[in-house]
Amino acid sequence: MSILLSSNFQWVFMSTLFLGIASGLIGCLAYWKKQSLMSDALSHAALPGVMIGFLLFHEKNFIVLIIGASISALLGALLILLVKSTTRITEDTAMGMVLAVFFGGGMVLLTIVNRSGGGNQAGLDNFIFGQAASMVGSDVTLMSALALLIIFVIIAGFKEWKLFLFDPNFAKGFNFSIKGMNALYLILLVLTIVIGIQAVGVILMSALLIIPAVSARYWTHSFKTMMWLSAVFGGVAGAIGTTISTFGAGWPTGPFIVLTSGFIFLASLFLGAKKGLIIEYMMLRNKKNEMKQLSLKAPVVREGKS
Repeated sequence: MSILLSSNFQWVFMSTLFLGIASGLIGCLAYWKKQSLMSDALSHAALPGVMIGFLLFHEKNFIVLIIGASISALLGALLILLVKSTTRITEDTAMGMVLAVFFGGGMVLLTIVNRSGGGNQAGLDNFIFGQAASMVGSDVTLMSALALLIIFVIIAGFKEWKLFLFDPNFAKGFNFSIKGMNALYLILLVLTIVIGIQAVGVILMSALLIIPAVSARYWTHSFKTMMWLSAVFGGVAGAIGTTISTFGAGWPTGPFIVLTSGFIFLASLFLGAKKGLIIEYMMLRNKKNEMKQLSLKAPVVREGKS
């Protein structure tokens, strides 16, 4: 238990807590934009940028790696939009193509870096599945600050996000820039991904964006409540997953965060107040009982003799 009292654990714990909250909020926006697969594609697309940043500067500087990952992920997003707008290929197919090509390129670059003798020592392998324990104080501070910035932007612009998602035509009538909101949404999504890949990993980062929002949907029909619940579920997953991974030597953080999210999803799937399986079963059973009682109370009409 002494490890839980260490300042290093507490800083990492707070950073993954903030990351989970930010991921839950931006994941909720992605859910309603029907772009959940976009987060998966961009998280994989960030890997080549991390490796190129390391190859250029030969050091694991978190700021440099974030910049490289951001450029790579944004390039992936632009390619998806380009393929969608200039060809007959659908958006989900374009996302799958970019995901595979960029991740494959990132793995090739990781192999090159590891063979050069610097990748393993720098801990670049941790970007695959995540390892919060590998972060230093400056990494944690930067990650927490950016996560808090994302949280602030989403909360401060709640009304604008609601218009952007549900009534863009009405928003245009008030000179509301849909293109500007699209660009801001994409920047926030990419920023959330790149600050989380060291802790959660490029393979599993998308799960931290998708699962909390889907879990929250089982509890409410309100967009506002769903956003708060998604933030809470993401924060809880980040905090618990980080705590569990701390007790094992070399245990990757990402899988434990995703497993925690999975348990939250299962609980929501069965116990959710609005769409949970148990609630729906009880409602269906009550309707059947009501129909049965109505049929018993209905008067019997007998045909008269002619």
